[in-house]
Amino acid sequence: MAYDAAMMRAVLHDLSVHTAAGARVEKIYQPSKDEVVLILKAGRENLRLLVHIGNAAARLSLTGHTPENPAVCPMFCMLLRKHLTGAKLLGAEQMGFERAARLRFSGYDEMGFATEKSLIAEIMGKYSNLLLLDGKDRILSALRTVDFTTSRLRQVLPGMQYELPPPQDRKPPLSETAEGFLALLAAARGRSIEKFITSTYLGTASVVGRQIAYLATGHADAMVEDVDPQVLCDTFLSWFSDVREHRYTPSLVRDREGMPVAYGYAPITFYEERGTTVQCESFTQLFDAYYGERDRMERIRRRGADLLQLIGHAKARLEKKISLQREELAACGQGEEYRAKGDLITANLWQLRRGDTRLTAVDYTLPDPREVTVELDGRLTPAANAQHFYKLYAKSKTARTELTRQIALAEQELEYLEGVGGFLERAQGESDLNEIRDELYRAGYASRMKQYTPQKKAPTGHPLLFRSPGGYTVLVGRNNTQNDNLTFRIADKGDLWFHAKGVPGSHVILQCAGAEPPAEDYTYAAALAARYSQATGSRIAVDYTRVRIVKKPPGAKPGYVTYRTNYTAFVTPDEILGKEGMPHAGA
Repeated sequence: MAYDAAMMRAVLHDLSVHTAAGARVEKIYQPSKDEVVLILKAGRENLRLLVHIGNAAARLSLTGHTPENPAVCPMFCMLLRKHLTGAKLLGAEQMGFERAARLRFSGYDEMGFATEKSLIAEIMGKYSNLLLLDGKDRILSALRTVDFTTSRLRQVLPGMQYELPPPQDRKPPLSETAEGFLALLAAARGRSIEKFITSTYLGTASVVGRQIAYLATGHADAMVEDVDPQVLCDTFLSWFSDVREHRYTPSLVRDREGMPVAYGYAPITFYEERGTTVQCESFTQLFDAYYGERDRMERIRRRGADLLQLIGHAKARLEKKISLQREELAACGQGEEYRAKGDLITANLWQLRRGDTRLTAVDYTLPDPREVTVELDGRLTPAANAQHFYKLYAKSKTARTELTRQIALAEQELEYLEGVGGFLERAQGESDLNEIRDELYRAGYASRMKQYTPQKKAPTGHPLLFRSPGGYTVLVGRNNTQNDNLTFRIADKGDLWFHAKGVPGSHVILQCAGAEPPAEDYTYAAALAARYSQATGSRIAVDYTRVRIVKKPPGAKPGYVTYRTNYTAFVTPDEILGKEGMPHAGA
């Protein structure tokens, strides 16, 4: 479901319930250019209020995620901190039945005088915005300024008086009556129920229209003439009666693969053929489940664009290099042919003269002896012609050895880059990106990172921490640098080491100090190793052994190790950890 006006009403009601006893702004963060997080102290509870104005994820909601902040605070965030830190939240109200909310705050200015400020959150897709107003509704600042070159209808600039977006020519659904609905419905024949509802009533998402059609007819795409008018009217009024009376059921729709595809303030059931609807405990849980992975991937895509480009170009270069080297290696198969020609010339030197350009003789080394013709260089003596072919043979033999070695090195580097790409996809925030960036710099990619200034000491973040069913601590490396640190510095020699077989992935340590954990703990750690790797599918092979068996060759790239005397387990991570994995106990 899109974030429509009814969803805004539901979220603001949820916020008012949490802040009924009062709330004060403790901290303000701006993790990215499109989102702001206010930390509110409400009694003994800390609330995180998120305002996101990105095109694909615009929303106002409470969140349970802890934001990771940039090293330099943006100007808009600094302004919010100046005016709102320590301010008391007076209330949150919807501005009409629109996707816009006013958050009112009371505080004190630099001179100690009482003052009132407002935050206006406009959640309107690509036109979303967040504005800070003074007590007279003058714009102090906005996350997105709009001047005359951008819009002639409505400008958003500091110093201007705030005005709501132009009203739409639609009716508010909360005040609709049965008579009014039936009169409008009678004139809407030839249209789908969804189109009738969304084009007639203010702030109503298409998913709501399809759900009302499904409840009234059993088909989300039903036409107006296919439904009993009174049944559709009763369904419509009942739906918005729940919205008016604040009766909400936060619901999430997941497809057959477990991925979230829709959400709503009431159950969305017309997806039943393609997925299942799950009720959430709160709107906080609902939005975190739906947007959590999407926000993380978008943040990684935006902040790690340089790394993605570097890895992509390096992989393309290596793949081309390997292809050319394999062609050269195939050409080295002519080496034996060169040697045979040299032998044939040597055996027939008695009949050759300087200036001859061709030798035709019987080659008795073949399984079926026959006449063979060898082209000669007339400028050379017969012996020199033989030596020429022997040199070509020796060169091809040396090239075969060197090309085989170079191909192996290139394939090893390609595997390393694929592993780094996997860690980049699973990165959780800016600190993970910085570690990967520093790892690539120290691994020899400095010439392709001209804008990067390396740190004097390589960053060493904390691995993911899990708790096994038997109570043992399980550590999972977030990147290759952490893999090395985890295996060779943090882990005890008697701990158990796990890694997906034959594919790049995280080192996983089951901390047991030489003890023998239960079988279910082995399975749990192996499932984590499979989950945090490039392996896909079911029955993934995972090697495991004691840490003391694992060695790092001199000069090897980060994360590369060798081991022997290992065992192999076959696990299906989704069956053990669930489709979304299990929450880590800490980091």
